[in-house]
Amino acid sequence: MEFIYEVDGGDFGKAGNASSAVKKILKQLNVHPKIVKRTVVALYEAEVNIVAHAYKGIIRVNITPEYIEIVLDDKGPGIPDIELAMKEGFSTASPKVREMGFGAGMGLPNIKKNVDELNVSSEVDHGTIVEMKTYL
Repeated sequence: MEFIYEVDGGDFGKAGNASSAVKKILKQLNVHPKIVKRTVVALYEAEVNIVAHAYKGIIRVNITPEYIEIVLDDKGPGIPDIELAMKEGFSTASPKVREMGFGAGMGLPNIKKNVDELNVSSEVDHGTIVEMKTYL
């Protein structure tokens, strides 16, 4: 099963919509609650990263009997140093984003903690692709 969601950068009012939709689907499929929680936490963090840092993005969710694969592909400034971005507390969020309670520098580290496989690739001034997989 594949599901596709579009995310608009800067639209914090809709941040989390894809995560909520995927949570509902996984529950309907009777996926173990711990897997649902891990998947939704990781997806939410990645979805908010698009809203906070990119102009727009696409989320593709592929659910098979063996795993949940999620690919987030955004158009935005990209990440110049992925290794640095993976460190807890590091953030390039704007003051406006931080005032709203986001941008604490925990997004990518939380994603990594909640998935079985994670790959982040980025091109400065073009965008970032986050690929995550969780085995069922």
